[in-house]
Amino acid sequence: MSWGQDNPETDIVVPGAGIYALAGILPPIQHGQQSVNRKERREHKENFMKDMTELCNRVRQTAYEIHVYHGHGHLEKVYENALAHRLRKAGLEVTQQQPIKVYDEDGTLIGDYLADLLVERELIVELKTAKTLASEHEAQILGYLKSTRLEHGLLINFGSYKFEMRKFVWSEPAKSRAGGIAWSLICAVFAFFAVK
Repeated sequence: MSWGQDNPETDIVVPGAGIYALAGILPPIQHGQQSVNRKERREHKENFMKDMTELCNRVRQTAYEIHVYHGHGHLEKVYENALAHRLRKAGLEVTQQQPIKVYDEDGTLIGDYLADLLVERELIVELKTAKTLASEHEAQILGYLKSTRLEHGLLINFGSYKFEMRKFVWSEPAKSRAGGIAWSLICAVFAFFAVK
């Protein structure tokens, strides 16, 4: 089985109205340039999403190949080192045990955590060596994405005889939508049960 394409059975998207990470990257809309800038923003967003999909697919395929070669039964650090090594060989920027700052809703720094892998400064990869992925693992990666204000994360389990991986996307809910956070949580619950 190849893990080179998106798999709707394992991809989980937590919907929101906006894409937070793009807010600081794209130029502001100036009066009279709205149509040009909207087109540029749309193209930039499409390119960003295409690049992120390709990055996730590369990490997915590499992790699957490691699982096939090493099997299950090693400590998490063995798989972390193997994945980091192979991704670096593929030319990607990979940082192991990268401290990532966690912010409160008002932007106050409240602490940090160590990401198992941070790939291309955009993708958090959380590794597990459990019998199976549990809801606690999913809640952990969603919490990391929300608190760090990064959008994309992969949760990979090397502990099972069957390769397990889930992709998560977190986007900030719109401030104007009433109950935006509650809506995101409800969608996350439905997405969780849809995967099972």
